[in-house]
Amino acid sequence: MSNQNTASLRNQHVSNGIAIAHPITVSRAAGAYIWDDQGKKYLDFVGGIGVLNVGHNHPRVVEAVRKQLDNFSHICFQVAAYDQYIDLAAKLNKLVAPNDHYKSVFLTTGAEAVENAIKVARGYTGRPGVIAFRGGFHGRTLMGMTLTGMSQPYRQNFGPYAPDIYHTPYPNEYRGVTSEKALAALQEVFDTQIAADRVAAIIIEPVQGDGGFLAAPVEFMKALRKKTEELGIVLICDEIQTGFGRTGTMFGFQHSGIQPDLITVAKSLAGGLPISGVVGKAHMMDAPLPGGLGGTYGGNPLGCAAALEVIKIFETENLLERSKAIGAQLQDGLKALESRFKSIGDVRAIGAMCAVEFVTDQKTKAPDAAIAQKIIDAAREEGLLVIKCGVYRNVIRFLCPLVISEQDVAEALLMFGRALEAAHQ
Repeated sequence: MSNQNTASLRNQHVSNGIAIAHPITVSRAAGAYIWDDQGKKYLDFVGGIGVLNVGHNHPRVVEAVRKQLDNFSHICFQVAAYDQYIDLAAKLNKLVAPNDHYKSVFLTTGAEAVENAIKVARGYTGRPGVIAFRGGFHGRTLMGMTLTGMSQPYRQNFGPYAPDIYHTPYPNEYRGVTSEKALAALQEVFDTQIAADRVAAIIIEPVQGDGGFLAAPVEFMKALRKKTEELGIVLICDEIQTGFGRTGTMFGFQHSGIQPDLITVAKSLAGGLPISGVVGKAHMMDAPLPGGLGGTYGGNPLGCAAALEVIKIFETENLLERSKAIGAQLQDGLKALESRFKSIGDVRAIGAMCAVEFVTDQKTKAPDAAIAQKIIDAAREEGLLVIKCGVYRNVIRFLCPLVISEQDVAEALLMFGRALEAAHQ
C-alpha cells in the first residue's frame, strides 16, 4: 500500500488528535534502521521517541520475549506473583541505589509511572502540593498534562486541570535562566503560592526531553536535593527519557552525584515493549496501603522479560561507553555545522542525548520553528528520521539507538548537513 493510501485511510479511521511526524508507513526495522512499505531505508534517529536504546528487534530481547510467551503472557501481579516481576524489581533497585533499600512498582506507560510517583509522595508526606518545571513533559493523562509545563499542544482546551500543581522555571543557560535565577524563582513559589510544608514533591527531568534537551546544571541539582531534604519534600527524578544510557550514565541524575527519593522509568527500559515503573526509597514506597498501587497490565511478564534482557545487554555490550562516544561524535559534527549555518543557535549534548536549536537571528535568539520543520522534511528525503522538540518546537533532537555504528553516525551527519543546505536554499 502506498504512503498516500495509508494517509487517506488514517484520516478516515484514526483520530486527528494523534500527530504523525513523518508521512511514511513502516514495514520492518532492525538495529538503527527502519524500512517503509516502499522499500526505502532510513537511519532512525527517533527510536520510537527514545524507546529503542538497544535498537530495533535486538535478537536477545526478541528471544527473551519469545521464551516468556511460551510460558505465559499475562497474569496480573495483583492476582498472583511471578519471578520476572520480582527479579526486575531487584535489578532496578540495585541499579538506582546500590547502597540503600529501594523498592519498585511496575506499570505500563510513563504517564502511569508519573501518576503513581505523585501518589507515593502524597501518601508518604500527607501533603497535597507538587511543583514541576516549565518546559517539562510528564504525560498526557490529567495529572501528567497538569504537570507538563507547555500549553500547546498538550493542554489545549482540556481543563480544568488537577489542583495543587505549581510550575517554576527550569535552568536554561542559552536563554539566560541561570541556576541562581531558577532557585530564586522556586523560593518565590514557596513565598507566594504554596508554603513549603504543604508541598509533597518536586518532580524534575534531569535533562528536559520534549522541552528541548536541556540539562539541569550539577549545582542546580545539588541545591535542589539539599533544599528538598531540608523541607521534607520528596524529590522525584523523571528518568523516562534520560534513563538507560541515553545520557552516558545509566540514569540522568547520576551526572550530578545526588540520590533522588523516587525515579520514574519507562521508554528504553524494555527495548520497545510497554512497561514502566517507579523506583524509590523503601519506606516511601511502602506508604500507600495495599491496593493503592497497581494496574491490570502493570509489570506484564513479556515486558519484564524484555527489561531483564535489556539490563543484561547494558552489562555485556558496553552501551554506556558507546553512548558517550556517540554523543562526542554527534557534538563534533553538529558544532562543525553550527559554524556554517547562522540559523543554528545552540548545539547541546549530554551523552547520546543531542539537540540543535534553530533561531532566526543568533543575537536575538528568536525561535525559528519553520526552518526546523523544513530541515526535518529534507532529512527524511535524505534517508534520516529526526523529530522536533522545545517549547517553541524549534529544536531538532537526535535519539539514535546506542548500538549504532560509528560509520552510521557519520553518514547521519552527512545527511543532516545536506538537509540543512536544502532547507536554506
